[in-house]
Amino acid sequence: MTGQPGLDEIEERFVAILEGRLSRDEADRWAVRWITEGGLVWEGLAWWALNLLSGVDLPAGPTGEYLHDDEQVRTWLQELRQRRAM
Repeated sequence: MTGQPGLDEIEERFVAILEGRLSRDEADRWAVRWITEGGLVWEGLAWWALNLLSGVDLPAGPTGEYLHDDEQVRTWLQELRQRRAM
């Protein structure tokens, strides 16, 4: 794998989930692919955000709801944007 994603691309995944353009499963698989890729060096904020995305599809139980609902994803997106602005 080449061309590891930057913060813009990672942020876009959060936005795409919230807009319904990307499934949570797709976002999780994308993030896990990068987390498990050997030899990559991650800046702290990118690593933090990828780890959040890697669990975005966890079920809350048999009801079909997610452990981390849309409001939580919005909060993560907002925090990512605030941290980037610092």
